[in-house]
Amino acid sequence: MALAVLAAGSLLLAGCGAEDPETAPSPSETATGAPSASPSAAESPSASPSPSVTVSPSSDLEAITVTGEDRPEISLSTTPWAVDETRTKVLREGGDQKVAEDSTVTVHYEGVNARTGEMFDSSWERGMPTPFQLQSVVPGFQKGLAGQSVGSRVLIAMPSEDGYAQGNPNAGIEVGDTLIFVVDILSANFDEATGEAVAPAEGLPAVTMTDAGPELAAPTGEAPEELVVQPLIKGAGAEVTAESTIQVKYRSWVWEDGRLWEDAWQPQQGPLNTLIAGWKEGLVGQTTGSRVMLVVPPEQAYPDGVPSKDLDPGQTLVYVIDLLHVS
Repeated sequence: MALAVLAAGSLLLAGCGAEDPETAPSPSETATGAPSASPSAAESPSASPSPSVTVSPSSDLEAITVTGEDRPEISLSTTPWAVDETRTKVLREGGDQKVAEDSTVTVHYEGVNARTGEMFDSSWERGMPTPFQLQSVVPGFQKGLAGQSVGSRVLIAMPSEDGYAQGNPNAGIEVGDTLIFVVDILSANFDEATGEAVAPAEGLPAVTMTDAGPELAAPTGEAPEELVVQPLIKGAGAEVTAESTIQVKYRSWVWEDGRLWEDAWQPQQGPLNTLIAGWKEGLVGQTTGSRVMLVVPPEQAYPDGVPSKDLDPGQTLVYVIDLLHVS
């Protein structure tokens, strides 16, 4: 039961040489599936090319000016320009949540080639933010964003080796070109549910958190006939919509005998509209950072069971889900 992989947009993945994002189990509608195709790396020349222009690299960002409250405008006091190593400057401070080296983030960004001073890539130009995993994009993005606060606007200048060491002719990027980005960090995934605890309704099985993940007390009584949606922790992040791609970790149990059925307590992601009906109905309107219990009747999960995974027809499932990110 494989989940479609969240893919980054535009140029950021091309030529970075990173490994494909990890896929993981999910409650898909058909209980089967296949990983989606991952973006391929840009073709690299067979020989090691040399920069067409040699510039003395700078150790500061004084040559770069950024204006504009919404979409930024980036200008250089001189071109061509180069930086000695990936360097950052926070242009607008964010909040308390920090971006980790392996975070999934959603950003708006503007990219300028420091050799020409020209824009070569922009999520603002495309009219929508871009979600991606930091481990799957050019190294300068990971270096520049790790440790920054969600809500920040960050200026990043990266040398060729942290951007496109072999160049990217389709974007007009030559070997040796320094790249400049202004990035608005709109959101980042949570490591676990974080927010205000919510007292569950009576009659639901108790959840106990351990270092390894949630444990569920054996359910008692008849299984509910309708979907039950019970927030356990209310997060303060973005709301899930029917069109969202979500990142979660979860476990599920069979109501009838209390046994653990799926242990997927590691981050994974995919479009909500590909998942079982109980998830599609129960998670819309929930917020990132939340922990949610779903009690899903068989007609909204697997009415015919999943023989290959020892789930009989007509069984009710209890899910405990941490909502880590939405895009």
